Amino acid sequence: MADVFKKAFELLIGTDSMSMPSFKRPQKVRPLRKLTKRELIQLESEIGAKLFGPIPAGHRREFFNLDPVTWIWHEEWTDHSGKHRTSTTRYEIHDNGILKAQEGARYNFLEGQELENLIVAMRIYYEEVARNIYKRDPQTGQPLQSAAVTPA
Repeated sequence: MADVFKKAFELLIGTDSMSMPSFKRPQKVRPLRKLTKRELIQLESEIGAKLFGPIPAGHRREFFNLDPVTWIWHEEWTDHSGKHRTSTTRYEIHDNGILKAQEGARYNFLEGQELENLIVAMRIYYEEVARNIYKRDPQTGQPLQSAAVTPA
């Protein structure tokens, strides 16, 4: 069973050769400064936040891969009584499954449709982040080819 999750995870994040891909910096960043890990997570989270549909007005959502075995889904909003609310779910990849950890809730391994939905979200996240932030082909890990103009 551990091999199944290991293979699924490798499909989601790629191989070690992709751990330090090059990327084109956003134009907002100073050109001579490298991005920090937190800045990269923030850029990735902006993509991840959109995977679960439109973000309601007054809400803030983040979904990102923190490290090789941890994914975070965080939401903040103000409820109808004006109270600030937050919800953070941590997904940990283990040899025997994906553990869902929420504050104040029982930790449990995902099953069925919830597991399938998370795996699909992780795959889309990985593909979008690879293409849009790191400018890499998510299947091969190779740099994306820029649109080349062919001479007439």
